[in-house]
Amino acid sequence: MDAERDSGLLRADALGTAGVVFLVLAAVAPLTGIVVIASLGIALGSGGGMPGAFVIASAILILFGIGYAQMSRIVTGAGGFSVYVSRAMGRPLGLVAAFVAVLGYNCFVAGALGTSGFFTANVVEQVFGAKTPWQLWSLLSAVAVFLLGRRGVEVSAKVLGVSLVLEVAILLVLDFAVLFRTGLSARAFSPGVVFGGSTGIAFLFAFNAFVGFEATGLFSEEARRPARTIPRATYIAILLIGCFAAFTTWAIVSALGVENAGQAGRDHLATGDLVFSVARTHLGTFLLDVMMLLLVVSLFAALLALHNSATRYLFALGRSRVLPAVLGRTRPASGAPYVASAVQIGFAVVVAAGYAIAGLDPLADLTASMTGIGTLGIIALQAMAGIAVVVFFRRRGDPRIWKTAIAPGLGGICLIGVTVLAIANFPTLAGSAAPVIALLPWLLVVALVAGLGVAAWLRRSKPEVYQGLPSFDQDKPGSPV
Repeated sequence: MDAERDSGLLRADALGTAGVVFLVLAAVAPLTGIVVIASLGIALGSGGGMPGAFVIASAILILFGIGYAQMSRIVTGAGGFSVYVSRAMGRPLGLVAAFVAVLGYNCFVAGALGTSGFFTANVVEQVFGAKTPWQLWSLLSAVAVFLLGRRGVEVSAKVLGVSLVLEVAILLVLDFAVLFRTGLSARAFSPGVVFGGSTGIAFLFAFNAFVGFEATGLFSEEARRPARTIPRATYIAILLIGCFAAFTTWAIVSALGVENAGQAGRDHLATGDLVFSVARTHLGTFLLDVMMLLLVVSLFAALLALHNSATRYLFALGRSRVLPAVLGRTRPASGAPYVASAVQIGFAVVVAAGYAIAGLDPLADLTASMTGIGTLGIIALQAMAGIAVVVFFRRRGDPRIWKTAIAPGLGGICLIGVTVLAIANFPTLAGSAAPVIALLPWLLVVALVAGLGVAAWLRRSKPEVYQGLPSFDQDKPGSPV
C-alpha cells in the first residue's frame, strides 16, 4: 500500500463532512472576508444594501449547488471542476478548465502570501509596538504551510477548524454586541437599498466572498463516503458563508446607519479599518486587539486552505502526466502530495520575492494583481462548471429536470454574468488602477490557448496520456484528471 500511495494515491477516508467544510470555510476566511471584501462592497457597491447582496448571491449559488451536488455523486477526482468539465464536454475543454484552475489558485496563493505578511506586520506593530518587515512574516507563513502540507490533509483540517471557530466567534461577539446595543435595521433588505448605488459592484464583491466553496469536490478522493459527504459539505458551506456574511454585514451597516454606511465605508477605504472602527465602539480596545490578532490567524488559515486546493490541481495534472509525473507523488505515511505542495508554495514564494526585490508594495501591488486574477480565474472556473453540470445530465437524458437542468442552468447563467462583470470591473476587483493590472484578464485567454494546445499535442504525440484523461465518452465515471 505504501508503494501504491507513492505512485499517486491520496489518503482515502481522511475527511468527514466537517473536515471538508472546515477546509472550504477556512479558504473563504470569514474574518478576512468581512474586514476586506464586505467593507469594499459597502464602500464601492450598494452601501447599506450589502447584506441583501450576500443573500441573493447565496440563492444563486444554491441553485448551482443543486446540480453540482447531483454530479458529485457520480463524478469524483482530485482535479475538481476540471474533471466535471472533462466528463461533460470532453478532454480539451477539461484541460482548459484545469489550466484556468492552476492559474487562478496559484496566483491566489501568491497574493495571499503578500496579504498575510503585510497584515501580520501591521498587527504586530499596532498591538505589540514592534516594527517588523512583511517579508519575514510571509516567509514564515510559507514555511508553516509547507510543513503542514507534508503532514496530510486531515492535519490541515484540524488546524483550520480551530482557526475557523476562533474567527467566527469574535465576529459573532461583535454581531450580538451591535444587536443588543443598537438593534438591526430591516431597511438594509429593502429593494431600494439593496439595488441602490453600484449594484453590479456590490454583487461582484458578494460573490467574491464565496470564492473557495467550490473546493469541496477537490477533496472527494480523501473524503469518507464522497457521494454523501461532498454534496452535504457543499450545501453546508454555501449556507454558512451566506448566512454568516449577511448577518455580520447587517450588524455592521446597522451600527453605521443604513443610509450612512456607504459614505462611512468610503471614509475608511484608504485605511481599510471600517470593521475595526465599529469593533472599537462596540467591543472596546481589548477585544479589538483580539480581533486584529485573529485576523492574522484568519489570513494564515486562508493561505493554508488555498494552498491545499492549488496543490491538488497540480497533483492531478502530474498524476495524469499532463505535467511532470513527479507532481503526482504522495507520502507513504500520510498520502500527502508532497511534491506538488512544495512546488506550489515555492512558486508563491518566488512571486512574492520578485515583488519584494522590485520594491513593490505587498498590498497595493502583490495582493492587488495576484488576488485579482486569482479571483477572476476561480469565478470563471465556477461558470465553466455550471455549464458542465447541465451538459453532463442532458447527455445522459436525466429525467430530473429541476435538479439537473433548470436550477444549475440558472446558477450557471448567473455565474457567467458574474464572470463578465468581473472582467468589466477588473481594476475595481483588483483594487488597482495601474494599466498593467487591467491587462491581467488576458491570462485567461492564455490558459484557453494553452489548454487546447496541450490537448492537441497530447492527442498527436502521447495518445496513451490523452486517452487516460476523463471524458464524456468513457464508460467509467470519476476517473481522476
